[in-house]
Amino acid sequence: MPEAVLPLALISLFGGLYALGERRAVRLVGRARSGRERLRSACFYGGLLVSAGAVVGPVDSYADRLFWVHMVQHVMLLAIAAPLIVLGAPWLSIWRPLPLGFRRAVAKAIARAPWCAPLRALGILGRPIPAWIAFSTDIVAWHVPAAYDLAARHQGIHDLEHLSFVIFGILLWAQVLHSPPLRIRLSDIHRVYYIVAASVVSWLISLVLIFSSTPLYPFYAHVAHRPGGISALADQQLAGGIMLGPGSVPMTLFVFAQIYVWLGAGEQREQPPRSAVRPRPAPLDGPPPRELLGSGVAANER
Repeated sequence: MPEAVLPLALISLFGGLYALGERRAVRLVGRARSGRERLRSACFYGGLLVSAGAVVGPVDSYADRLFWVHMVQHVMLLAIAAPLIVLGAPWLSIWRPLPLGFRRAVAKAIARAPWCAPLRALGILGRPIPAWIAFSTDIVAWHVPAAYDLAARHQGIHDLEHLSFVIFGILLWAQVLHSPPLRIRLSDIHRVYYIVAASVVSWLISLVLIFSSTPLYPFYAHVAHRPGGISALADQQLAGGIMLGPGSVPMTLFVFAQIYVWLGAGEQREQPPRSAVRPRPAPLDGPPPRELLGSGVAANER
């Protein structure tokens, strides 16, 4: 538990700021929160709970001895916590409780201060292609055996690894999920391509883990007493299977849901509006329809 003090402190900080911001928003608006707002709050708190579950408790205690449990941590942070936080759209709620003077000073520094120029340059990560590159690079870099073993041996680097997964996961999912006031630049079908492209990187890594004939990570290869009595190679293959299977479920669900939305939007575009449907004009070479003669026909009949 002491090793998880920093991650839990960050989770508690953001959770507390969000709760204060939501309470202040209710007072300012003067009305009860809508169902959509309550759902967003549930998503955000769910993302924080998943993050906490990944860094404390049984998952974290077994991650040092079982490679596949360590992979479960990564799946929880990248594929579950990150999209839930994005769906929660907590950005304004976290920012709102901070003192007004502090908010103005920070905004002014970010906009004008020369020493904040690198931070302003990082704004490019809010665009789809740079966000995808950053996400993919982060995953590949941390799964290089030397970096992975270093994170497994040193708690501070391990925390940095997990923090980067959440940050870059949020950057990726923010390109495809509605998270006001952030704006999505991709069309419905391009969001499908985008997530599939992001999934390919994880799939390739998982296939390397599954089909490798020898253990790739010395830290886990030299574990003296591995729970369950499985071999280091079987542990690695199971980790690859978790990355390939459960790790792909959220992205797969998103792809199918987005294709359904895209197809529905296409059907709506193909259907002409009702105002555009006009009655067929009467043929020119025949007598006018009886109903068009109106009262004149009735007068002749009398």
